[in-house]
Amino acid sequence: MQNEMVETFTAKAKAVSAEVRHIKSMQEAFDYTVNICVDKEACQFLMAGCELPVSDEAQQLCEIKPGEKVIAAPALDDKNLSGLTSQAEKQGITTITSELRRYLGGIDIGLAVADLGLAETGTLVLKSASEDLRLATMICEINVMVLPLSRMRQGSYDAEKELSEMLRDGANYLSFITGASRTADIERVLALGVHGPLELHILLLEDA
Repeated sequence: MQNEMVETFTAKAKAVSAEVRHIKSMQEAFDYTVNICVDKEACQFLMAGCELPVSDEAQQLCEIKPGEKVIAAPALDDKNLSGLTSQAEKQGITTITSELRRYLGGIDIGLAVADLGLAETGTLVLKSASEDLRLATMICEINVMVLPLSRMRQGSYDAEKELSEMLRDGANYLSFITGASRTADIERVLALGVHGPLELHILLLEDA
């Protein structure tokens, strides 16, 4: 049954331009994330007015080094964060976990662990009440999501209990992520990455 779910999830996710791979440990996830960050071009953004008197917040933006590569992983626990940071530092990549508003001009990769996966649509569910977690998965150029296979369900009806528990808190925020950002204009010209990540990479963690 699980093999069928995994096959369905993989097919549906790939149909909406997601990359899907299997991993056996979180360390593999960190290696993968750092490697694709090394291979990609650093985020490029333009700053204007830095030579003028500006607020402290604006000055902090002006001081961001051009070409600096950044991985955002605000929801990792201390052990996993240490593993990611260690790998990233070897490649000169900065790892951030908070104050992501300072990096709105460019986050190369956002890394997070999904709370659920829905096979029938290739969808990831992420409980993201934290603003930093939302930003990490929405404004990055490449979103890397780890989905433990034990959290995969056939569809939303099969995940009803878990979804109800996630929504129990009044002020909450659930993200349903299906593929990379896709936008079409009135002429039906499809563009990727206009309102979100250019790429979605899903790493299926074999924990079950």
